[in-house]
Amino acid sequence: MGLFDRLRGDDAPRVAFIGIDGVPFSLLSDNEDRFPNIAALADEGSAGSIDSIVPPESSACWPALTTGVNPGETGVYGFQDREIGSYDTYVPMGQDVQATRLWDRISEAGRDATVLNVPVTFPPQRNVQRMVSGFLSPGVDKASHPDELRETLESGDYIIDVNAKLGHKDDKSEFVDHAHKTLDRRFDAFEHYLTADDWDLFFGVFMTTDRVNHFLFKDYEDDGENKEAFLEFYEQLDDYLGQIRELLPDDVTLVVASDHGFTSLDHEVHCNTWLQEEGWLSYEDDDHSELGDIADETRAYSLIPGRFYINLEGREPRGSVPEDEYEEVRAELKADLEALEGPDGTPVCERVVEKEVAFRGDHDDIAPDLVAIPNHGFDLKSGFKGHDEVFGIGPRNGMHSFDNATLLVDDPDVSITDADLFDIAPTILDLMDVDYERTAFDGASLLK
Repeated sequence: MGLFDRLRGDDAPRVAFIGIDGVPFSLLSDNEDRFPNIAALADEGSAGSIDSIVPPESSACWPALTTGVNPGETGVYGFQDREIGSYDTYVPMGQDVQATRLWDRISEAGRDATVLNVPVTFPPQRNVQRMVSGFLSPGVDKASHPDELRETLESGDYIIDVNAKLGHKDDKSEFVDHAHKTLDRRFDAFEHYLTADDWDLFFGVFMTTDRVNHFLFKDYEDDGENKEAFLEFYEQLDDYLGQIRELLPDDVTLVVASDHGFTSLDHEVHCNTWLQEEGWLSYEDDDHSELGDIADETRAYSLIPGRFYINLEGREPRGSVPEDEYEEVRAELKADLEALEGPDGTPVCERVVEKEVAFRGDHDDIAPDLVAIPNHGFDLKSGFKGHDEVFGIGPRNGMHSFDNATLLVDDPDVSITDADLFDIAPTILDLMDVDYERTAFDGASLLK
């Protein structure tokens, strides 16, 4: 399959993982004629849709995918988490991930890992062969280790993330151009280190797919003015994946996966505005902008995406709900969420999940009490200012989905049936013949 011979003196199998953030499997399977390389990979290997996690948000998904365990173990529940015993919030970074990463297991086995642009990995780890952190990193200079990697990336004008603000413009051409530039630079870096052939696990992520989906996905689904630009971007991705597959040595298995699915966005749902209208949440005064501004009588509040917290006595600093009323109050909030309807009468929530169903682990103090998984079309937002109406429309026309994530493996002996994000890490370890305890993961290997 590849152009390069193995020179390292061992014959242990290797894996190249390529992440395609937020790419729904149906997009790929419905356009086989336009994405021939992906179609060939699916036909000759194994392919299918998989479920994401609760909640299906990249900041929580990538720690889960790269550890094989749920947010209760990783300690990362979303883009914004709450400090224990406080109303202060923070943006989780790489050092906040409490579970063992896949590449750490590889390193502990005495093998080398190259890790490029994985979200929620800043600051870069020093115990792997090389790493440039992805989403949430301040820049290549601080996000790269070792210096050789930083110098190579800087010389190639590497871009960590596309400028999403360009997507807010009515004319998407400048955004699309920058998305292509970001994709091109990412591929250049991947090609450089893939052909170095000095790694056992290559783990790289194209995150630009998620950005393009956020601003153009409805154009694709509804035959909008930017549909062709959307498909042309994915044709370029398909070409790059085909090139990667061709250059890989014979001892390497290619794995391609997304962290969640995607669908069209019809309505933004401002959850804290809804909680306020329904009497669950109130603020100390009219000048409110953060969680700490809620009033003492608040019974519930929300953080993105669709995470709901009871303002619980003994857990929150100014908790108003007594512990002996917790179950009753939570059931009431769940019923209210299940009854919430959009402007056309469609239920907003596909389901509402209790924390003990979604999460298992040692980080219960910051786990949401309920997580709402929305029906397609309803994007759950949770700001603390600036929204007078529950339902609105923003600059994005695409949103994450729990279902319809993608998994492609260049091995016909992988069974992708009833699979989810947690199955990827143990599958990669099995493909690499790296031993692990089966109980270490929430998923299981898909290798037959």
